[in-house]
Amino acid sequence: MVNSDHAEAGDYVAITVTDTSLGMPPDVLQKVFDPFYTTKPLGEGSGLGLSMIYGFIQQSRGHVVIDSKEGRGTTIQLFLPRHQGPVEPTATIDEAFAPAGAGEIVLVIEDGAAVRLLVMQVLEELGYRGVETADGRQAVPIREPSMHIDLLISDVGLPGLNGRQLAEIAARAGRNFRSCS
Repeated sequence: MVNSDHAEAGDYVAITVTDTSLGMPPDVLQKVFDPFYTTKPLGEGSGLGLSMIYGFIQQSRGHVVIDSKEGRGTTIQLFLPRHQGPVEPTATIDEAFAPAGAGEIVLVIEDGAAVRLLVMQVLEELGYRGVETADGRQAVPIREPSMHIDLLISDVGLPGLNGRQLAEIAARAGRNFRSCS
């Protein structure tokens, strides 16, 4: 069992996720919050998922408990301090200041289908034209000088070529666009 910190006294909201997979051996369990630690093969995971969650929970003055037994699965509990007092209204974006595209072409390289679909929908709603692929090796447009691209949005941990490698290829091909990964 891993407990991220000793909790301060108070009321917490708990989010619990349990799976019945193989579970984690003790040596893996001790490293799950380490940035870039992954048990997946190269190119299949960045090792940032639990590290980012841990950071968010810490910034929120919460804590995490992970219980994992080999052969029995894993339970992760996220404890966030319960908000006391009135809820402040959510800030809204003035339509006059909302980002809006004018048909600029955005190349989206993301192996997660749901994330890729969401990014493409948002880009379209904002007035951009998206070109998408799930694999860095299929990102032919960045090598093709005749294909105009204004922005590259890429996952860092991609199968084939990762996001950094794609940015380097784009730079060598003379691409002069912003890169966001």
